[in-house]
Amino acid sequence: MRAITPETIKPSRVTALWFGVQLIWGAVLGISLQARCVQLAPVSPLVLFGAVAASGAFAAALTQLVAGPWSDRLRRAGSDRAPFYATGSLVGIAAVIVFYAATSAPSLLGAFVLLQIALNVVIGPYQAVIPDTMDPRRYGLASAWLAALASAGNAAGAIAATVFADTRILAIVLVAGLAGSAAITLTYLRRIKLQPLAAGVPFALSGVLIDLFISRAFVYLGFYTVLGYLYFYVASILPHGFALGATRASGICVLTFTLLGTVGALVAARPADRSDERLVVSFGGGLVAVSLVVLALTHGIAALPWTIAAAGVGWGIFLCADWAFACRLLPPSALATTMALWNLAVVGPQMLAPLVASVLLTRVGSLGTAAGPRDAMLLAGAEMLIGTVWIWRLPFVKTGK
Repeated sequence: MRAITPETIKPSRVTALWFGVQLIWGAVLGISLQARCVQLAPVSPLVLFGAVAASGAFAAALTQLVAGPWSDRLRRAGSDRAPFYATGSLVGIAAVIVFYAATSAPSLLGAFVLLQIALNVVIGPYQAVIPDTMDPRRYGLASAWLAALASAGNAAGAIAATVFADTRILAIVLVAGLAGSAAITLTYLRRIKLQPLAAGVPFALSGVLIDLFISRAFVYLGFYTVLGYLYFYVASILPHGFALGATRASGICVLTFTLLGTVGALVAARPADRSDERLVVSFGGGLVAVSLVVLALTHGIAALPWTIAAAGVGWGIFLCADWAFACRLLPPSALATTMALWNLAVVGPQMLAPLVASVLLTRVGSLGTAAGPRDAMLLAGAEMLIGTVWIWRLPFVKTGK
């Protein structure tokens, strides 16, 4: 068998597991969790949804904060992180089956929390897979694959949850996707020699980590504000008698955004390896922010397709450069630990975005009015812009290659 060198490692195989993980999240978080709450609590589905979603988010954050440092300790001792990938995937497969077979609210809650724990046993350590395996000169390329597979997985999961009305078939599809992608990555990693760890302190709460966290948190506040209010925005601009209803039209927007995110990630691969990543992050995040502001100011159906398309491309560019940026800046000897903390900048905004939007829209008097969705898009654009500008607090000497 031909030897695999750092120059010939295939990032598509190293990052394949990310597709399976995001396939499940695309189905569960986008559609299935809400649908299952309606099935099991038809009188008060929002109450059940809130309890299940909050419990799952808490379990996800806690699991990453445990699994990340644990995997770092094993990595420093000369081991690898493959046991976390294998164990999390196996338990995740079981959790998916239980989730779709749940017949009561408590069993749904337990299954969702188990699913969050299992997949975050994978996610926490897996955030370090690029520096573990790839030459630093190829971080951008590998990050592009990671971002592209995330977008493709999310899109495929949402499509599967829409197409397969029979939850048993849907569960089989998701399980097959996770098992197949895990097998690809785990088999390939056995043939790769891990990159040597640079000397350094195991962990430090540095200014770099804090600035990366703040920047990412603002960007994801904008992202989850868009997700939360896009349906209402689309419903508010559809002309009377339009061929598509708000549900299908907003679903097409989300799918377009996600699929074009894959394109943006692949476009950003080479620039992320050859230029100052602050520029690439700024271009991607700035493109999303400008698109959202234009969407809010035009407030019409004519601008919707191209603004959503531009925002999707920008989001893919941001995801690619953002990941490569963190891989270069955070300490290799504690990468899963610091990236677990960094990833709280995603979990936190997921819970905070609706609250922040509600408070601010109330203050300007547009909550519950026709202007509310438009103002929410403006708010999302502003949040994205703050996060994009914040990245420039990191000096060039920290980012250059």
